[in-house]
Amino acid sequence: MPHSADLPDDIPVLVLNGPNLNLLGLREPDIYGKDTLAGIEELCRETAAAHGLRADCRQSNHEGVLIDAIHEARTAHRAIVINPAGYSHTSVALRDALAAVELPVVEVHLSNIHKREAFRHHSYVSAVADTVICGAGANGYALALAHTATLVREKR
Repeated sequence: MPHSADLPDDIPVLVLNGPNLNLLGLREPDIYGKDTLAGIEELCRETAAAHGLRADCRQSNHEGVLIDAIHEARTAHRAIVINPAGYSHTSVALRDALAAVELPVVEVHLSNIHKREAFRHHSYVSAVADTVICGAGANGYALALAHTATLVREKR
């Protein structure tokens, strides 16, 4: 199986968004902002391109679909940027999938999960992520992709 550092340069970064993020811009804009998922995906594509990368953006409300995408990333992507949303706090299976793929992982959250309800303070994903960015709104995705570019270069 090829290592991410051995992949051709046109292999994308997987930008994976979890449950309810398809409702961005509509759902609790005072917490999550007014940016839509489509707008964030465009920001991701632009930021990735500015750093010599390509972004493959996906979203699912289903844990198994997210896990399947992570498994696919093992050979089809060079890194993963993930907003696991509510699964951050509940899914050992998502954490285990991320640990198994041996790719750079950057976890991103729109809100600062540490300033919210106590149950949101713990993320299973954080334990296997190389970096965690939270509380920067949609700009957190741009920060995540810029840092992912650094991680990818370091792995080469």
